[in-house]
Amino acid sequence: MSVTTPQTRAQQTESGLLSTRPVWLVGILATLAGAVVTEAFALVARAAGVPMEAASPGATEAAEIPVGGFFGGVVFWSVAGIVLAVVLARWAEQPARTFTVTTVALTALSLAGPAVAPHTATSTQIVLAVSHVVAAAVVVPLLARRLSHVRR
Repeated sequence: MSVTTPQTRAQQTESGLLSTRPVWLVGILATLAGAVVTEAFALVARAAGVPMEAASPGATEAAEIPVGGFFGGVVFWSVAGIVLAVVLARWAEQPARTFTVTTVALTALSLAGPAVAPHTATSTQIVLAVSHVVAAAVVVPLLARRLSHVRR
């Protein structure tokens, strides 16, 4: 007979919740959490006076980033991450490691966008870049943890 302490019960519950849910569902939940945290970060920056106007390459002037824009951006780009996670869960030898390495590289690459955004205040560029890291810091570990429970 094994003795179960409250700590081991909590660890088993956490591990069990992640390991028993479909990858796509964990992805959706991680995306929603990441979107909420990132939007909250943007709202704090907005309240601190950071101008929320940015321009795409080739644009002649910056456009307003609407409230909810960060939330929508995280949801939009996380769909690709969820698809990647599902594919890796099915076919990758080490899905969690492959997912983490790929998404960290893609997050680093995504920082180029804010860095070269024309007609955009430096403070806004910084908030945009940090928001990419904030979203990844929430979404990637949750999906990677789920992928670490994939058994062949």
